Amino acid sequence: MGMLDGFGMDTITLAGPLEAKLAAMADAGFSQVMLSARDIVGHPGGVPAAVAAVRASGLRPTGFQVLRDFEGLSGHLHGYKVDIAKSMLEMCAALGSEVLLACSSTSRHATQDLDAIARDLRKLAMLAVPLGIKVAYEALSWGRTVNEFTTSWDLVCMADCPNLGLGLDSFHVFAAKTPLEAIDTLDPARIFLVQLSDFMWQETPSFEERMATARTFRVFPGEGVHSNELADLVLRLDRLGYRGDYSYEVFNDDYQQLPLDTVAQRARRSTLWLREDVLHRALPLPKWVQGRVRR
Repeated sequence: MGMLDGFGMDTITLAGPLEAKLAAMADAGFSQVMLSARDIVGHPGGVPAAVAAVRASGLRPTGFQVLRDFEGLSGHLHGYKVDIAKSMLEMCAALGSEVLLACSSTSRHATQDLDAIARDLRKLAMLAVPLGIKVAYEALSWGRTVNEFTTSWDLVCMADCPNLGLGLDSFHVFAAKTPLEAIDTLDPARIFLVQLSDFMWQETPSFEERMATARTFRVFPGEGVHSNELADLVLRLDRLGYRGDYSYEVFNDDYQQLPLDTVAQRARRSTLWLREDVLHRALPLPKWVQGRVRR
C-alpha cells in the first residue's frame, strides 16, 4: 500500500482547470479524488470531457458532491429536488464514483419532522440503488434541523437502507462541539465517507460565522488549532474499525491563489502526519506544530 492510499484531496481546494487539479494531486502521490459537481459541469468540453479527464488521470473517485437541501420538502419543491437528485446520481455513476454526498437541509421550507426526513432519505437511497451508488448523509453544522452527526446517524438508522450511511466532516464536528465520544457508538460499516479539515480559531458561535469559516478559511489537518481533537477523531475511527476513505474538504481563499503543486504538497504533509504520527501513535501533534508551540 502506498503512503497516501486511503487519503485524497477535493477538487474544490485547488484553482485552475480540472486536468491541472488532477495532475497536481497525482504528482503529490494521491491515488483518489473527491469530485465537486462544479468542476464537472463547468468543464469547457462539458460533462463527457470531464468524465474522460477523471478516467485518464488514474485517480479513483472518493465520492461526488454535493446534493443540498433534499430532505423535508413537499409538493412542487420535493418534485424539483427529486429531479436534481436524479441528475446528480447520473453524473456520479458516469464518473465511476460509488458515493454521493448529501448534506443536511438548511431550508426554512423544510419540515423538522424527523420521520418525514427519514422517509425522504430512504427515497434518495432507493433512487441510488439501480446505479450501485451509496449515499453519505452529512450534518452541516448550520443545518436547520440536522446540525450534528449524532442526529444524522439517528436518521440513517431510521431510514434503514443498506446503501444509506454517514458522511462525517471534522469541521462540522468541531464547529458544533459534538463530543467525540459519540463516534464510539457508530457502526463503521455505515460510515461511507470521512472528510477532514481544520480551522484557525477555537470558536464559531454563530451559524453565520460557521458558514463563513467553512466556505473560505478551512486548512489542512495539522495546520489549525484543533490538531489534538483531529488526531483523537481519526484514532477513534481507527479503533472503531473504520477502514474507508479520508478526503480533505478544504475551502480556502488563500489556497485558491497559490500554485497547485504548493497546495497539493501541503495536503501531502498532512497525510504523512496522519499516517506516520497519528495512526502509528508516535506523536500527538505534527512536528511543525510542535516547533511553533515551543517557540
